[in-house]
Amino acid sequence: MADHIVLTSHPKARRAGAFFDIRWGAPSAVERGPVIASLTDPAQRNAIGTHGGAYAVYRALAVASGALDRDHRPDLTNTAPAEAVGPHPQWSDPGKIVSMDPWGHMVASAFASEIAAGADIRPTIAITKAHINMPELKAAIDAGRLKPDGDILSENGDVKVTKAAIDPVWYLPGLAERFGVKETALRRALFEQTAGMFPELVTRSDLKVFLPPIGGMTLYFFGDMAKLGKPETKIACRLHDECNGSDVFGSDICTCRPYLAHGIEVCIEMAQQGGVGVVIYNRKEGRALGEVTKFLVYNARKRQPGGDRAETYFARTECVAGVQDMRFQQLMPDVFHWLGITRIDRWASMSDMKHGALVEQGIEVVERVPIPDELIPADASVEMDAKKAAGYFSNYMPDAEELAVAKGRGLEE
Repeated sequence: MADHIVLTSHPKARRAGAFFDIRWGAPSAVERGPVIASLTDPAQRNAIGTHGGAYAVYRALAVASGALDRDHRPDLTNTAPAEAVGPHPQWSDPGKIVSMDPWGHMVASAFASEIAAGADIRPTIAITKAHINMPELKAAIDAGRLKPDGDILSENGDVKVTKAAIDPVWYLPGLAERFGVKETALRRALFEQTAGMFPELVTRSDLKVFLPPIGGMTLYFFGDMAKLGKPETKIACRLHDECNGSDVFGSDICTCRPYLAHGIEVCIEMAQQGGVGVVIYNRKEGRALGEVTKFLVYNARKRQPGGDRAETYFARTECVAGVQDMRFQQLMPDVFHWLGITRIDRWASMSDMKHGALVEQGIEVVERVPIPDELIPADASVEMDAKKAAGYFSNYMPDAEELAVAKGRGLEE
């Protein structure tokens, strides 16, 4: 018999028995139910897509090449979070968290009996401990800006951190509400713009959770995480969107790595003062336009008549990509709700777009910390001038009209 492709992996007739309902916003993991997007038993699946985010396709290649057993189930022994997070009250508000599973790090314990009985339930969040070291931190020590304490920060620049990796999990009704569109329109766009990759988006309206094949985020915590969610805890934060050229290779056309290092410095200081520092690193390369588009824009900027100019900085991006920014900061506050954070005391960012999204979700920002002038590379001056000309940098709390402008802006940091 010839091989054939089944257009839907969630046939309704197979739902009886092993299917777990998802009640998004329920007050406990058990009441909410597990998110199951694994492929070992189609009858169990209650979500569209599959686990692994952007790595799901590599898993398919591993199966196709024979390197991975298609029915492999992870052994979750000793994989429990190295530090506890939550639960926090925001987890039971279905409108607060729509782009990640707040219970995603607890599945091995919360659903131990279900896993033992054969349910293929997989974590979408993992939390571990490590040390990090960047040359900029040793330079900050040598300059006297940072002082080693023998605990959080060592003399050689090593920094003790807890870190969490988060894969995206989208609750489609909440996502649609966040963007002010109908759920059917959101589903149709996701279906069409992925060339029909996920037919259940339009054929299975009863499935409300989608695991998109995109990159997630990594969080780095400085200080005692047990203090998170407590109103007296002071928080410092750097929210950073991926810039491979600068972050990894030190390209000097933008301020990304310098601002990341500065943000870590601010977070270390807060941890040393008894608070908690948080660096959030989002996989949204090139304003979520991708690195190919980003490099095309670099060429377009530098080759235009008159050279690279601040007044055409954002226009050249729009000419190539059709839009200035696709990062959609509307989803960004979800991770703060997951951490129980309602106030950020030191916000190492000058982005009105990010700031506006936080304020709209009820998260207070006390102080916005700009990047020091001496940390700005010479070749990044066009970027900084363009952002200043666009009104990108402001150090005040916006009113309703200003917030609306910030939301519609689409500028990069």
